[in-house]
Amino acid sequence: MKKHYCQRCFSLVFTFANANANGFHAKTESEKVYQTTFTTESLQHEFSVIRLWEQPPSDFLSTPGLLPFAVLSATENKVATLQLEAAAVDKIADRRTQSNIAAASAILAGLVLEKDVIERLFRRDIMRESVIYQQIKTEGKEEGREEGREEGSQQKAHEIAQNLIAEGMTVEAIARITGLSVEVVQQLQQGESENQK
Repeated sequence: MKKHYCQRCFSLVFTFANANANGFHAKTESEKVYQTTFTTESLQHEFSVIRLWEQPPSDFLSTPGLLPFAVLSATENKVATLQLEAAAVDKIADRRTQSNIAAASAILAGLVLEKDVIERLFRRDIMRESVIYQQIKTEGKEEGREEGREEGSQQKAHEIAQNLIAEGMTVEAIARITGLSVEVVQQLQQGESENQK
């Protein structure tokens, strides 16, 4: 026996505009941004869609949790709206909330404004305290370490290959031992022979 549940809940879906050729977001006419239901065989879900580009900035500037969306709203002057957003963020008493909202605001503003404008309006020290900023920073460090390890490994393989070339080993054997491609070993061999001239 199947049970049927009917639970009413209020859902909102925020839609962002599409990126245009300049990387900035433009209005879209896609029918998906007007869709308010999702239905499968066993599920029906209704939701309200908020098309950010149709909403006045005042709807977002009056509530701290919605501040990051203000710059994406129906405003003719994105920079002025971001200035209002930054001023509202500065008024938030709780430092952690302030830093998280500042970081979220800066990230979303990056969809429609240049980096230098955003950096001019938001204090970097506040954003650095944000958990979002800390996560991005940690991921960047990890990527940097991984790239450094890969570069170091490649450099060591090149050094070993150059030593084996100097010992007169065949290109194929050097490629097999070092994991470098035959083409790379041949290039190293050519460089070695030019250095000996």
